[in-house]
Amino acid sequence: MKNEIFLLREGFSASPVPKEIRDRMIGRTYHTNDNIHLDDLAYLQVRYCDFSHNVADGELIVHKSLAKEVLEIFEMLFEAEYEIERIKLCDEYEGDDEASMSDNNSSAFNYRNVDGTQTLSLHAMGRAIDINPLYNPYITADKVSPANSAPYVDRTKSFSHKIDHHDICYKVFASRGWLWGGDWKDSKDYQHFYKPKENLVKSAVHKLKELVADQ
Repeated sequence: MKNEIFLLREGFSASPVPKEIRDRMIGRTYHTNDNIHLDDLAYLQVRYCDFSHNVADGELIVHKSLAKEVLEIFEMLFEAEYEIERIKLCDEYEGDDEASMSDNNSSAFNYRNVDGTQTLSLHAMGRAIDINPLYNPYITADKVSPANSAPYVDRTKSFSHKIDHHDICYKVFASRGWLWGGDWKDSKDYQHFYKPKENLVKSAVHKLKELVADQ
């Protein structure tokens, strides 16, 4: 992606990160580093159904190599009328991941470490997206994030907006080769979908199959 705007359809577009958003990100969700530059990222505008089932507009920032794919994922979720409460940039929360999750905000890029570690998160690479995090918490042996998500820790219970293997959200992301934190063994991150670089091979195979199917 150079300077062009990619329009998938009305309400679903990708472009280089605009200057006004870059200025807002610096010092909040973006910090000077040797791993990723703002030019490596793309600014996405998507549409979704909110919890009142109204059509709403959201913003995401992801790695530019994933921009078209992420637009297609959110288009599929929108067509399925899948409910997401809100989709705002983490800059709206001053880069505070706990505050964003507590507000049930679905988001992507945030240059930060994995909670409680010195390991860089895939969110810092624009390769991870969290969906309805309040209802789909991150659970380790001694911590639940966000802190106000305790009512949703027991995944044997039935409740709205729960992501599991039967959920449309899981199926859509998985169809594009994305992995899910709900499948982890030592911890669980039910909100978390991610695509490491090694999964680009799966993405290429998926695209090849699409091309063959279209012929």
